[in-house]
Amino acid sequence: MDSVRAIVSFVNTILWDYVLIFGLIGVGIFMTVRLKFPQFTRLFPALKKMIEGIVKKEAVEEGKMSPFQALSTAVAAQVGTGNIVGVATAIAAGGPGAAFWMLISAFFGMATIFSESVLAQKYRENKDGVLVGGPAYYIKNGLKSKLLATIFSVSCIVALGIVGIMVQSNSVAGSVSNAFGVPVIAVTIGLAIVVALILMGGMGRIASFAETVVPIMAGAYILGSLIIIVMNIGSFIPALKSIFMGAFSPGSIGGGVLGITVQQTVRFGLARGLFSNEAGMGSTPHSHAVADTKHPAEQGFTAMIGVFISTFLICLSTVMVNITSGAYNSNISAVEMTQNATVMTQNGFTAGFGTFGGMFLSICLSFFSLTTIVGWYFFAESNVKHIFNTNTIIINGFKGIVLTALVVGTLIDATFVWELADMSMGIMAVPNIIALFLLSKEVKNILDDYDSKVLRGELHWEYEYQNLDEKKDNRKAILRKGLSTTLLK
Repeated sequence: MDSVRAIVSFVNTILWDYVLIFGLIGVGIFMTVRLKFPQFTRLFPALKKMIEGIVKKEAVEEGKMSPFQALSTAVAAQVGTGNIVGVATAIAAGGPGAAFWMLISAFFGMATIFSESVLAQKYRENKDGVLVGGPAYYIKNGLKSKLLATIFSVSCIVALGIVGIMVQSNSVAGSVSNAFGVPVIAVTIGLAIVVALILMGGMGRIASFAETVVPIMAGAYILGSLIIIVMNIGSFIPALKSIFMGAFSPGSIGGGVLGITVQQTVRFGLARGLFSNEAGMGSTPHSHAVADTKHPAEQGFTAMIGVFISTFLICLSTVMVNITSGAYNSNISAVEMTQNATVMTQNGFTAGFGTFGGMFLSICLSFFSLTTIVGWYFFAESNVKHIFNTNTIIINGFKGIVLTALVVGTLIDATFVWELADMSMGIMAVPNIIALFLLSKEVKNILDDYDSKVLRGELHWEYEYQNLDEKKDNRKAILRKGLSTTLLK
């Protein structure tokens, strides 16, 4: 077992310290420049339009999601234990300055996730009346590489549908058990029943669950964080100062007692930012692919909102709670802080609200994990369909595997499962990064097409792959009609 853990640790070091840091940030910078900084010009108009759509309660066809449902499902997957426990770990190991680099990764990640979403929209497919899409589909249909698409699908199924589910269920069981004194087995049974009921309802129930729970979940956590920050308002400016100073000179924080370098600060900030908002990982495009929208670029703009919510709102809330409340202590070394990082945010809420604070955070963490389980299942299922089509027996069998993984996840060592999740998600991201770079010209063309059509007032898009089966049937009908006409003559 020790040798297996050593191998996993080695692979993670290569992936997250070298390949993914440069690959994900690199493609984000590349697409930001190529798309002319859409973070400044597209984000807030898209937010305004999305709010209008929510108010109007726009209808959506069966087998599709509304843009808001797609965003909610994406945010459900993006916002998980990484936004609370993971962020705390990042500032414990990399100092307050890690938060600055976390925001930098999110800024460039917006351009990356825009690219993922528009490609997922363009190359999505219609399978038995249900839309499916994601990196496997734009790799197969865009790059014409079935092998690379299959590699992505398999790694996504393992990373999100099995290992990822185990990580999240472990977090829920541990948090609820500690905060409320409920036996782990009771939490496990309750969680399994809730997840099973949601998954049995298919895409419609997953979408409804996400759009109902995610806004409440995120809003409650941000509000609770703001209250704690206001309660410690005297520490607000010093906290901001420590973030900016620590980003470039971590040795100046705490009189150098942290014992960390700029490289460590950048590494932990970028890695945790990328992990928390999942831009470039290849996960969230699965939900954006099935959104019912007039043009792929519109959903790309909506996807950018997901990164903004995940990192600029929720992750930053976690950072400020930890620093202003005193849960993060700059007067002790990073090594010592890291040992207690998993309960750091909980300590911050307990300091603000007493025992209720710990319970409140446990509830938030439980909902974060639950929505991530549902979102990740949906993404993994899209890849099961990519390999096996819509075979009902296989889909139901996969649901059984997911529920089994959920139960097993509450019974094993959380640290090792997190290491496996890091490795499998890192492997999953590699083919996606390759595809984004090679298909960057198409992303630019889609955005140019959107702008030109908006100017002409005729916004629409011909979904080439969405109606692939329909087009084949139409061609067959035309051929039959032509043959019949010929025979009559």
